[in-house]
This record gives sequence, structure tokens and C-alpha cells, in this order.
Amino acid sequence: MNKVGIYPGTFDPITYGHIDVIKRSLKIVDNLLIAIANDADKDYFFSSEERVELVNESLFRDLKISKRNIDIISFNTLTMNLCRKYKANIIFRGLRAVSDFEYEFQLAG
Repeated sequence: MNKVGIYPGTFDPITYGHIDVIKRSLKIVDNLLIAIANDADKDYFFSSEERVELVNESLFRDLKISKRNIDIISFNTLTMNLCRKYKANIIFRGLRAVSDFEYEFQLAG
């Protein structure tokens, strides 16, 4: 079975923390979808198109990570709908503090 993972986030901008999660994720899944959130009600520093381009440049040009098993998209739906659409069976999330864990634990429920 092909393991597909989704890493949703704003990536506004992409950070070393994001890159660490991406590298670790690639060791677990066959295909990784980096899903860049585009919520019309939220103010972003960079536009959706700029964030997609920044992630592309960071991963593929600067870090020379293979494009073979990574897709980068922008989305404005629920993450669960995205998982169904791409048949993803793993969602990756980054945790910075204990409060992040508590929030993610509630989401998982």
C-alpha cells in the first residue's frame, strides 16, 4: 500500500522547523503533499502563490531535495477533505511547545 502523508500549514514563510518536519516525513511516507493553507479571513505576510514558490525554491533549488515524491499545493478547504481527495493516511504537524501538543490532541479527537 502506498503511504501518502499531508503536511498542512501556512508556511508564512517556510522555516527550518518546517524543513525538519518535511525531511522526517519523507522517511515515513512514499508521497508527501505539502498543503499551504489559503484562508481568505486570515492576513498573511506572503500571498499563497509566493508561499508556494518559496517552499519550491527552498526544498528543490536550495536544499536539492528530490521532487519525485513531493507535491506542493495551495488549499482553502478542510484538511480532512484534502486527505480524502489525495487518499492520505497520515497528517504531519509540527509542535513547538506543550500548548501546541494540547491543541493538536484536541484536533485529533
